[in-house]
Amino acid sequence: MNYPKFYDDVAPIKLQDPLAAVLGAFEKGEYEITYIEVVKAAGHSCPTVAGAYLMTQAALQALFGEQRAVRGTLKVEFKEALEEGVAGVIGNVVSHITGATDKSGFKGLAGKFARHSLMDFRANINSSARFTRVDTNQSVDVIYDPSSIPASPQMMPLMQKLNSGAASPEDRKLFGELWQERVANIFQNKQKVIKTF
Repeated sequence: MNYPKFYDDVAPIKLQDPLAAVLGAFEKGEYEITYIEVVKAAGHSCPTVAGAYLMTQAALQALFGEQRAVRGTLKVEFKEALEEGVAGVIGNVVSHITGATDKSGFKGLAGKFARHSLMDFRANINSSARFTRVDTNQSVDVIYDPSSIPASPQMMPLMQKLNSGAASPEDRKLFGELWQERVANIFQNKQKVIKTF
């Protein structure tokens, strides 16, 4: 399997999942989610997928510090409606990592380990997303803004060629490389694109 090598350089998100422990999926319910796993689940790597990963990573760091984040114990709220812009894509990535879902998630075992009703859209917040630990009610707001990491000026002409069907195999290859180059730059400059408060 060939993919951009920077995927391997992105720090994994370490989790402890009580449900996974009970059901014997992972010893102590401990595992990691990597960026490449998120890319596979999303079907692509882009600034939106990278941003969702970085937002979640920053929020979990703020809420759990050096401890493993406990999957299934987080409520996540988004400012946008589910159908607006890329909110759904971001929600899917955040759900993959945290376990939080709106109504479609796991209903629980005897009232424990439920994952549904932990994700809301159109929230009254002034950030990209708010993450709240349901056990402590501690919250962190996260803003993601990748505008300071511009795309290559070659991208727009190549995009036009792709959309018109005039792109050569070389154009397609270059477009993909430049696209992933911007994603890599976003990860390398995460302190510029992510703010928590």
